[in-house]
Amino acid sequence: MVKTFSSRPVVAGSAEGTAIVSGEPISFWGGLDPRTGEITDRRHELSGAIVTGKVFVFPHGKGSSTASSVLLEAIRAGTAPAAVINLKVAPMLALGAIIAEELYHTTMPVVVLSPEDFAAIRAGDHVVVDSDGTVTASRPTIGR
Repeated sequence: MVKTFSSRPVVAGSAEGTAIVSGEPISFWGGLDPRTGEITDRRHELSGAIVTGKVFVFPHGKGSSTASSVLLEAIRAGTAPAAVINLKVAPMLALGAIIAEELYHTTMPVVVLSPEDFAAIRAGDHVVVDSDGTVTASRPTIGR
C-alpha cells in the first residue's frame, strides 16, 4: 500500500529511507550521539536506536538551541537522519539543517505533516520526501 501526503517543507530537499517513528519529542542535545547516530536518551522510547540514513518521524524537538549544533555535527559526520518529519516546526533542528546546507552543501529535508498524515506513517515504511514537499510512504512487501 502506497500513501502520498502533502507536507509543509521547512527545509526543502529530497531524501528517502526506512521510517523510524516515535510518538515522543526528543532533544538532540543529550538525546542523540552525533558520532554514531544513536539515540542516547535512556528515557526515550527509541533509546539505543540508530537514526543514520533513516527518515526520523517524531512530533517535534525539545530542549535548547544546542540541538541545532548536534544535528549539524551529525550531518557533517554522516550519521544524521536522511530526513526529519514532524508535527510542528522545530526551529532549532531546522536551523541545524539550514546551516549544514550552507557549510557542507548537504541537504537534510525537514517537513511538517498534518496529524492525520503523521499518524499514517509506520516504523519500517519506506518513505520518500520530494523537494516539492510530497511525502510517499509504502509498506515493505513480505515474502518477495
